Amino acid sequence: MITLSPLKRRLVYVAVFEIIAIISSTYILMMLSGSDAAESLPVAVMVSLAAVIWNFLYNTVFEAWERRRQVAARTLLIRSVHAIGFEGGLVLICLPLYMLWYDVGLVAAFMMEAALLLYFLVYTFIFTLVFDKIFTLPNYYKPAATSS
Repeated sequence: MITLSPLKRRLVYVAVFEIIAIISSTYILMMLSGSDAAESLPVAVMVSLAAVIWNFLYNTVFEAWERRRQVAARTLLIRSVHAIGFEGGLVLICLPLYMLWYDVGLVAAFMMEAALLLYFLVYTFIFTLVFDKIFTLPNYYKPAATSS
């Protein structure tokens, strides 16, 4: 197990996550579009870059909204709104890209995005579990032991 500072941990997380995401997205897009890797790899890279930028921007705005509203805890409702807002924004970014790049209609582009969304739901869950096993949190994140 490896312990990194919070900043290094986030950087490693994003870098490894996105490298695997680009490779796997390339293959998924190849299957969905009937194209080859040379055509799908640039799209996977563009979507990955868009997702990282959108994630940063969206979370910055969302956290500012939480501060203004003085949100004490992220309830199930707030987490749901956050997830739906993030994914909705990503869909709006990706649909035109798929439509233009692959010269497909809205329905075909939406099906590509839906397939990738389902894939990333599972991939993110599994990746985070494995990542947390390899890269542990620093001690100051762990709850203090209680004495009996």
